[in-house]
Amino acid sequence: MLSAPLTVPLSSLPSDFRARALRWAAGFAHCAYLEPNNLVYPQGPFEHILGVADDAPNAPRTLDELRPWLRRATASAPALGFLTYDVKNEIEALTSQNVSGLEWPQLHFFSPQTWFYWRQHEVELHGHTAGVLEAILATEVPVVSTPSVPALVPRMPKADYLRAVEAVREDILNGEVYELNLCQEFYAENVTLDPVDVFLRLNAASPAPFAGFFRHHHHVLLCASPERFLARRGPAIFSQPIKGTIRRGTTPTEDEHQRQTLLQDEKERAENLMIVDLVRNDLARVAQTGSVQVPELFGLYPFRHVWQMISTVQAELRPQVDLVDVLRATFPMGSMTGAPKIRAMQLIEHYEQTRRGLYSGSIGCVWPNGDFDFNVVIRSLQYRQDTGYLSFQVGSAITYDSVPEREYEECLLKARAILDVLGAAIG
Repeated sequence: MLSAPLTVPLSSLPSDFRARALRWAAGFAHCAYLEPNNLVYPQGPFEHILGVADDAPNAPRTLDELRPWLRRATASAPALGFLTYDVKNEIEALTSQNVSGLEWPQLHFFSPQTWFYWRQHEVELHGHTAGVLEAILATEVPVVSTPSVPALVPRMPKADYLRAVEAVREDILNGEVYELNLCQEFYAENVTLDPVDVFLRLNAASPAPFAGFFRHHHHVLLCASPERFLARRGPAIFSQPIKGTIRRGTTPTEDEHQRQTLLQDEKERAENLMIVDLVRNDLARVAQTGSVQVPELFGLYPFRHVWQMISTVQAELRPQVDLVDVLRATFPMGSMTGAPKIRAMQLIEHYEQTRRGLYSGSIGCVWPNGDFDFNVVIRSLQYRQDTGYLSFQVGSAITYDSVPEREYEECLLKARAILDVLGAAIG
């Protein structure tokens, strides 16, 4: 039986309440935590939400199943869920045949039996709330030693990656694509770790506006994403592709130099502009005619380890357009494929040696009024508690001007926070 919502002042809760709540929540078969880290971001970061459920009866597994399920499930609570990269196969005539040590369901959403919504000075508890606050306050946050993770193995050895970059440059010269996001996996097997502890470490080391923790039975995602895929607020929809990365400087002077270097980098600007054009075209398929705009192009935003070049594309949706319509028009995020999108995804399947799983897919929330917010799953760990398979993937956008060694170095830069948190190296 549903309880009345509770509103609890944050000042009355222990400082580690979020850590306790997440550790309590991670004991459920279905757990979704969206963490904005109080960061400033154009159009705002994630809402701060935690939802759990013991089971997810009749959970959707395809886009066709998602639309009727959402109508039933979001009457009084948000729906929380994920889409793996392989949802592309339902949208286009594509396949995924590469090896996978993860095997997430293609798509999954659940309706939380208990959910939390953090506001500036309070947290709201909804759904089945009887005894929940007491259970969380009784939950201890153990002191866990630094993870002991073996060296992660590249699915694609460096020499193979460098050859793949050269092959993509040849494809670009031949007119196959203008740009292609080439990714690679690093993995370890038979790993034992505490997912909640590792997520908290990752979130502390690399706080991001679209961070999240997602558990689906034995599958766990630990995400520190800086990138928004899509958000809807009323009739307005916007997407914020990231293309362009450079490391932070160690002094204010060096940091400003790095920022200016990224701002003036013609290759990075060209990459960003190509994806902005792709996103504009995607949104135009579901937008009111003439409403697609780019209010910010080449915005530079600082994160703990890197500067990122972020652009914002927005539009007004046509009447009756819903989430499934938008996903069919836009998924996956163009920043994770390249352009033109379909040919890029075909070449990705050819050059990459592993299935992406939830990497470059999305996690997020759908509200009862139809608004939604989804990230791009990057800077993330994927882990199977039943088999001990641990994986992360990184990538970069390949253009004809790409230098293979520099692209490999960019991949390692993006992997830095994850490797530091794991106390691991690449073998």
